[in-house]
Amino acid sequence: MHLFVFLITYPLLLFLSYLPHSLLYLLSDFLSFILHRIVKFRLKIVRKNLTLSFPKKSFGEIKELERKFYNHFSDLMVEMIKNFSISKKEMLKRYTFKNIELINNEEKKGKSTILILGHFSNWEGMLTIGSHLIGNAYGIYTPLTNKYFEKRMTKSREKYGSFLLSRYKTFDFIESMKNSKNYGLLGFIGDQSPKKESKSYVRTFMGVKVPVFTGAERIAKKYNFPIFYCQINRIKRGFYQAEIFALAQKPLEYKENEITNLFFDRLEKQIKQNPSEYLWSHNRFKYMVK
Repeated sequence: MHLFVFLITYPLLLFLSYLPHSLLYLLSDFLSFILHRIVKFRLKIVRKNLTLSFPKKSFGEIKELERKFYNHFSDLMVEMIKNFSISKKEMLKRYTFKNIELINNEEKKGKSTILILGHFSNWEGMLTIGSHLIGNAYGIYTPLTNKYFEKRMTKSREKYGSFLLSRYKTFDFIESMKNSKNYGLLGFIGDQSPKKESKSYVRTFMGVKVPVFTGAERIAKKYNFPIFYCQINRIKRGFYQAEIFALAQKPLEYKENEITNLFFDRLEKQIKQNPSEYLWSHNRFKYMVK
């Protein structure tokens, strides 16, 4: 079944990826209307998330945020399709970095680093960071269940000098990297929705009490890796700048969960400045704590 889906879908996606950006964004405008008004793709989740996060906004304001979110979400979808064929040169013009020397300075010392970000703006483009570093970059991710799409997606993402690392193999990889005295950047999406367990860390995120992901902080402290935050800014349609900030360059000096709090505080501020570019279709508040 996976092969059948791949053989039907991939040729169409590849064909679309060769269209110029101008046509793809026309497609995005149409797709936004279809997803929002016709299919109502995850509309209940989007509305729930926005209402919980912005309780003081009127229903009309929430609906306007919905509209802007679906516009942004559709742009993300066509930009992901474009990644199948876009050249490295073109992508590096569209996705630039600010303060990347903060990470390179640590690599010059032979240190591995951690970069943490949220599902904000075009996080997929962060894999271009490998083209700007001294060492390798590794994006921690959950592999796709369709092995055929997994292979193609991995190939299209790794052409920028970054590599994908299954979250199930993270600790083994770090140990092997440490033993071989190599170094690299480990990239984490830190706003996932973990289930509440006995040892979960619970805090408010956008005013909602939820369990939060602490893996990046735990790894930073275990291996004494400096940890940085990335704020992605949309310059204009199809163009982004990823700005790097030091979050905890000496992680062992921070109290438990303090680094995680710093991350979520920064992400919240970023979301409140530009709400439409957060991934509201993700069921972030699935495990709310009352």
